[in-house]
Amino acid sequence: MSDAAAARRRPGLTVGWFAGAVVAVVLAVVAGLAFGPASLPPLAVAAELLDLLPGVTIDSGLTERQAAIVTQLRLPRVVLALLVGGMLALAGGCYQGVFRNPLADPHLLGVAAGAGLAVTAVIALRPGTGVLTGLPVTVPLAAFVGAIGAVGLTYLLGAAGGRDRSTATLILAGVAVSAFLAAGQTYLLQRNVDTIREVYSWLLGRLATDGWHEVRLILPYAVITAVVVLAHRRELDVLSVGDEEAASLGLHPQRSRYLLLGAASLGTAAAVSVSGLIGFIGLIVPHLVRLVAGSSYRIILPLSMLLGGAFLTVTDVVARTVAAPAEIPIGVVTAFFGAPFFVLVLRTTRRAVVL
Repeated sequence: MSDAAAARRRPGLTVGWFAGAVVAVVLAVVAGLAFGPASLPPLAVAAELLDLLPGVTIDSGLTERQAAIVTQLRLPRVVLALLVGGMLALAGGCYQGVFRNPLADPHLLGVAAGAGLAVTAVIALRPGTGVLTGLPVTVPLAAFVGAIGAVGLTYLLGAAGGRDRSTATLILAGVAVSAFLAAGQTYLLQRNVDTIREVYSWLLGRLATDGWHEVRLILPYAVITAVVVLAHRRELDVLSVGDEEAASLGLHPQRSRYLLLGAASLGTAAAVSVSGLIGFIGLIVPHLVRLVAGSSYRIILPLSMLLGGAFLTVTDVVARTVAAPAEIPIGVVTAFFGAPFFVLVLRTTRRAVVL
C-alpha cells in the first residue's frame, strides 16, 4: 500500500501531523519574539501576541518598551523568517519531487547561486541601494531570472547523458553551475569594490529588518509560489512513477515539470532577494518530514512549508543569542546543521549514487 493510500486510510494521523506542525510554528513564533539580546517571559509574550488579535484584550504585563520590542522590532523579523524558511523548504521538496532526487536542493542545484548572481549584479550596477533598507521591486524579479536560468542550465547539463541520468550527475551539474555563477559573482565584486561589504553581509544570509518592508516585498511571490505548488502537489506523486506511466494516467509530464520548476524557482528567488544565501533548509526539512509522514508529496509539501518556517525562526533565535550582543549570520548556523545532514543523506542514498 502506497503512502498516499495509507494517508487516505488514516485521516486522523494526517490531521495529527498538521496539528503538530501548527503547534511547532506557534512555539517557534513565541520563542522568536521572546528570546534575543533582551529576553522576555514567553508567557507574557504569548499574551501580548493574543492581544493583537481582533476582539481580544489581554493584559500581558509587559512594559510599553517591552511591548514595542515584541511588536515593532521582533514580529516583522519572525514573520520574515516564516516566509523565507517556508519558501525554501517548499521549493526544496518540490525540486526533489520534480527531479526524483532526494539530494535536490535550491543550493545544490545552483538555483540560489543564480539568484545571488542576479542580485549582486543589481547591487553592483546601483551602488548605494541597500538590500535591507531599500529593496526595489526589480531585485526579486532579477533574482527569479537568475534562478530559473540556473536551474534550466543544471537540468540541461544533468540531462546531457540522455535517459541514463543518475543522482550524482544532476548534483555534479548543480555544483558545476554554482561554481561558475560564483565565479561570475566574484568578478562583479572585484569590479565594484564599493559594494563588497554590502554584498558580503548579504551572501552570508541574514534576516535583519527594521520594519515590514521586506515582508511586503516577498509576500506576493510567496503566495503565488505556495498556491501553484500546493495546487499541483498531487502531480508530483504521479511523476514519481515515471514519465511514461504518468502520461498513461493523463498527465503531461513536461508541462507539469516546467510549471513546478518555475513556481519553486520564484519562491527561492524571492527568499534569496531579501535574506541572502541561507542553505540546506530545502534539504533538511523535506527529508525530516518524509521520515515521519511518508513519501507522498500531498503531505510532504504543506508540512515542509510550515516546518521550514518554524525551523528558520528557531535558527534565527540561535543566531541572535549564541554570541550576543553580536549576531552570527544565519547562513552560517544553517550550514552547521546542514553540512552533516547532507553527508548523512548522501550515505543513506549511496546505493543510488554513481561516483
